[in-house]
Amino acid sequence: MRSMPEHSTGPEMAVRRLLHRRGLRFRVQYPVPGSRRRTIDIAFPARKIAVFIDGCFWHGCTEHKNIPAHNRDWWQKKIDENRARDRDTDERLREAGWVVFRFWEHEKTEILVEQVMKANEMSVTTRSEHGSA
Repeated sequence: MRSMPEHSTGPEMAVRRLLHRRGLRFRVQYPVPGSRRRTIDIAFPARKIAVFIDGCFWHGCTEHKNIPAHNRDWWQKKIDENRARDRDTDERLREAGWVVFRFWEHEKTEILVEQVMKANEMSVTTRSEHGSA
């Protein structure tokens, strides 16, 4: 498990490539405000949009749940803690005015990117309506 990448996974890279190809610029591994040890996978800081691409194993996807039989209780506790941290991170970001997207690694890249594109477009429209574009 130590050889598993913490970020820049295949699914994350696919989303980043497509967002970049569509003309969006973003920050990678952007620090969560007020939480030095947590980062946002893909961030649009000016628009306060956070995108997380969660791995099915580490974040406890109910569709692909696969807890190892060996040391099962420890793994279940670890995954439960990861999920609790995810919820806490989402809450902190929302309280700070961010829009949070959390996707599973198995979701279709094009669908994820469309949702993020719409959020970015809405952010630009909202900001220009209020005279801060």
